[in-house]
Amino acid sequence: MNKYEALYIITPETEDEAIKAVVEKFNGIITGNGGEIEKTDEWGKRRLAYSIDYKTEGYYVLVTFQGTSELPRELERNFKNDESILRYIVIRK
Repeated sequence: MNKYEALYIITPETEDEAIKAVVEKFNGIITGNGGEIEKTDEWGKRRLAYSIDYKTEGYYVLVTFQGTSELPRELERNFKNDESILRYIVIRK
């Protein structure tokens, strides 16, 4: 299994319970596809370096996990389809 990091930014208008649901959803996608989560680090609301869709803040989440080579592709597909995600990146460590 390879080690990966996923950093994603949730829209700032999202309420606290909805943020927790989004984090649990993506953690569930990782574990549901045979991955193992090592650490989920919620950085909270931070100012963006530049505005994205007229938004200047976002809620940052960093997830460190292990998984097969197909898992990042599935995770990115789900990030792309979720409207509450501003930006995302998945890298191999």
